[in-house]
Amino acid sequence: MTESLANQITDYALKALFYEVSLSPKPGLVDPLSTGAHQDMNLFTFIDSTISLRPYFYQYLDAGLTHKGTPRELFDTLRNIGVAAENAMLRATQGINTHKGANFSFAVILGATGWYLQEKTIPLTKEESEEILTYTQQMTAHLLAEDFKDLEEKTQLTYGEQLYLDYGITGIRGEAAAGYPSLTHKLLPFLRTNSHLPLEERFLRGLIFLMSEIEDGNLLHRGGLSAWQTVKEESKKIHQASFTKEELLDELQIYDRLLTQRHLSPGGSADLLALGIYFAQLEEILHAP
Repeated sequence: MTESLANQITDYALKALFYEVSLSPKPGLVDPLSTGAHQDMNLFTFIDSTISLRPYFYQYLDAGLTHKGTPRELFDTLRNIGVAAENAMLRATQGINTHKGANFSFAVILGATGWYLQEKTIPLTKEESEEILTYTQQMTAHLLAEDFKDLEEKTQLTYGEQLYLDYGITGIRGEAAAGYPSLTHKLLPFLRTNSHLPLEERFLRGLIFLMSEIEDGNLLHRGGLSAWQTVKEESKKIHQASFTKEELLDELQIYDRLLTQRHLSPGGSADLLALGIYFAQLEEILHAP
C-alpha cells in the first residue's frame, strides 16, 4: 500500500468521527447546537480529541499492514499503541473521556483493515468489509475471558467491568469479539440500502435505528436497564414512523431535549455510527447516486 493510500484510509476514520459529531440534532449527544446530556464536553472537545488521535490511527493501520504473526499478536501490538492514544486524547481534552470506546474500536478495525489490505485494495465489497470484521473477531476472541476474570476481587472497576458484573453486559469488548454484528447485520445493510438519502438524513436515521436495536453501554451506565429499554422502545417508534426529513428533524429535537433532561446519552450507538461511516467510505457508498 502506498503512503498516500494509508493516509487516505486514516483520514476516513478521522472523517467518520467528524461526521458523527457534526450531525444535529442527536438525542442526548454532543452536536454543533447542543452538548446533550454531557456537561463536561462540547463540539470543540470532540474536535481536539479527534485530531489528537490521528497519528495513532495511522499507527493502527500500519501495524496491520506490516503484521506477519497471529491475530492475537496483532491485537497486543494495537493495545500498546492504544494506551498511548488514550493518553494523548486525555491530554488534548484536559482529562475528559470523549473517545475511549471509539479509540478501542478504531484500533482493532484499522489494524484489521491494514492486515486485509496487505493483498487487497479499496474500494471494498460488502463481503470484504465482513472479512475485515471477522478478523477483528479473531483478534479479540480472548478478551471477555481475560478482561472480566476475577472482577469480584478488584477494588476499582471500569464502567465496562461494572456493567458486566451488574447486568452481564459485555459492551464494546463483546461487540468486537462477535465481529461487530451491529455493523454487519444492522447498520451497514441500512446504509447500503438507503444510499439514495442525503448524508445527514441517512446518518440520523441510522443512529436512531441503532438506538432502537443495540446494547448501549453508555445508556446502561447512566440510567440502568429500565432507562436503556425505554430508549430502545422510544427510538423504535421514531425509526418505524414514516417521517419526512423535516418531521424527523423536529422529532429528534424534541427527543434530544427529553434525553438531556434525563441525563441519558446513547454514546455506544454514536460510536457504532462512526464505524459504519468509516466502512461506507471504504465501500464508496457515501455519495452513491
